[in-house]
Amino acid sequence: MEIFPIADAHCDFLYYMQNDGWSILRPQERQAVALPYMRASGIALQFFAAWIDAELKNSCVNQCLALIDAYWRMLEASSGALMPLTTDFDPRSGQVATVLTIEGGEAIDGSLEALRMFHRLGVRAMTLTWNYSNELASPAMRRMNKGLTPLGRKVVREMDRIDMALDVAHLSDAGITEALSLATRPIFASHSNARAVCPHRRSLGDAHIREIARSGGVICVNFYPPQLRADGEMASATDVARHAAHIAALAGPAHVALGSDFDGMCAYPRNLKTQADLPNLLQALADVGFSQEEIRRIAYDNLRDYIVQFTD
Repeated sequence: MEIFPIADAHCDFLYYMQNDGWSILRPQERQAVALPYMRASGIALQFFAAWIDAELKNSCVNQCLALIDAYWRMLEASSGALMPLTTDFDPRSGQVATVLTIEGGEAIDGSLEALRMFHRLGVRAMTLTWNYSNELASPAMRRMNKGLTPLGRKVVREMDRIDMALDVAHLSDAGITEALSLATRPIFASHSNARAVCPHRRSLGDAHIREIARSGGVICVNFYPPQLRADGEMASATDVARHAAHIAALAGPAHVALGSDFDGMCAYPRNLKTQADLPNLLQALADVGFSQEEIRRIAYDNLRDYIVQFTD
């Protein structure tokens, strides 16, 4: 199996760095994201999400600021091994390019000013929701399939204007439909799977997969076991590859990427427990019929080519 650089559109490491003292240099037992694992697997591009926990007492804006600070402290601690993505980044450099994102529009507290300031602090993408309804939109995990609020529509337009990528992971079906109608820039799903392969509310229906691809975006398959298979059997890299194959059949291999959700899960597929295991997924992609060129694109090029247009 040929070795390719790997790009990952979603992990939750920053939350545990901020709240539990995790280090990007020295992984703890439950930790899936760490620099030694990146080097072992060939990760060259990693998105780091500032996940907003609405159940914490401190404000969502303050949470987001703390996580953004954690991101920049992480880069400093890496002594140059990690760096913000630039348009001329070379995945053969030995460094890992990073992208800072927000998971949960609660972070901006209904403020376009906060949205713009977070962009100036390095945020390059944001989901409108996590699993809770907020002042912007309703999530996929609510039974009521509501779309965007008037403020949510303003936020989508402002994200377009300032060149912040719109991430529809966790968003309701109605919200995705509305976001697609409003956005003038390509949108993406940072960690979503195919509902036709495994019927989970957080996964995407075929029509939305096609429309996201038509916008020029990418759908990044995640490793969350309940989204991979519905029969209760232990998930594996093969299940991730099955979702990638379905999305590729609908939208083309140029619109498939990876979005692990590492450090955001209680359990993992049996052969995808840390970033060091990612070569198992590349082999699984080959086993389901992807060519070496298609695997290269799914592993790295598609996500890089998507997000670089939002990079200064």
